[in-house]
Amino acid sequence: MSQKEFWNSKFSTEEFFYGLHPNEFLASHLETFKEHKKMLCLGEGEGRNAIFFAKKGFEITAIDASDIGLSKLAKRAEEEKLNIKTVCLDLNHWEVTEKYDVIMASYLHMYKNEREILFKKIEDSLNKNGYFVGEFFSTKQLTYNSGGPKDLDLLYTVEDFLNHFDSCKKEVVEELIVLDEGKGHQGEACVIRVVIQKI
Repeated sequence: MSQKEFWNSKFSTEEFFYGLHPNEFLASHLETFKEHKKMLCLGEGEGRNAIFFAKKGFEITAIDASDIGLSKLAKRAEEEKLNIKTVCLDLNHWEVTEKYDVIMASYLHMYKNEREILFKKIEDSLNKNGYFVGEFFSTKQLTYNSGGPKDLDLLYTVEDFLNHFDSCKKEVVEELIVLDEGKGHQGEACVIRVVIQKI
């Protein structure tokens, strides 16, 4: 099953699978980003993070493999009179053509053997002093029933981030137990949070 088929099946209901509220960790960095205006949201799905930051005045581009998810995002953006650029694309086919002040992702499902290339693209796409911020499921999530992939190759370790982003300062790379992300993710979970700044 392709990424598009997988995520379209998740997003094909009227309701929003991960809710309408932004990821709390990403939203908590609003003040960190106040001097940064151009933002890229990776694997943005139905758009809860993109909508939140667009309301705060950010210039948003959202990439996702699901055309259904992005259609729901676009509809919400139109209703709220927000201008959000959407790109329907598997991240393995994403090419670096622009620079961004902030790149963010929440619970991005990328196979382990695809991450080195993706992380390099993220690094190359950041402006100087720009931030990459994300929250990801840890490999330890397999012991929890609160959501997330059941495939070890789709889960992350702290080392995945520490061993990449060589031109960046790793401000936060931590593993902790937390989760409250709409119907799709509920209950205790083991996640990895990262704040990485291009220097």
